[in-house]
Amino acid sequence: MAAIDLNTVRSTIEGRINLELQSDSPKIPVVFNNVSYTPQLGDSWVQCLINFGDNEYMSMGGTTDSDNLVVGVVLFNIYTSTGIGSKDNFVIGKRIRDLYNRINVSGVYFDPPVGPEVVSSSSPTGYFQTQVRVTFESFEEL
Repeated sequence: MAAIDLNTVRSTIEGRINLELQSDSPKIPVVFNNVSYTPQLGDSWVQCLINFGDNEYMSMGGTTDSDNLVVGVVLFNIYTSTGIGSKDNFVIGKRIRDLYNRINVSGVYFDPPVGPEVVSSSSPTGYFQTQVRVTFESFEEL
């Protein structure tokens, strides 16, 4: 086997959230790393940020016949209108939690989600913002 393709892992994660939020009405825009986006004030939207973190040896060896554990975290920033309560935001948060909660998709293992947690200072301003975090692992066979 070869080293893991991080873009394959990224594509697996991004594909799930994009399909979920683009297939329902109303469609909710999803913004990914390194993509510019100018939201319309009052519209709901989700930012999906994938970060790869520390990895671990699963078996000893060199660059062949050994295994690694590749770990990371997905941050979902959920933005909804201010002044109307948290209901709409938490509905989106539940959909995201259900989408990734303790499942295995194409060799990417998702842990139980954290959140939605309220972010006290929304960035950008003018939105009610929460965040859902999901850690994940994938195994690399060298």
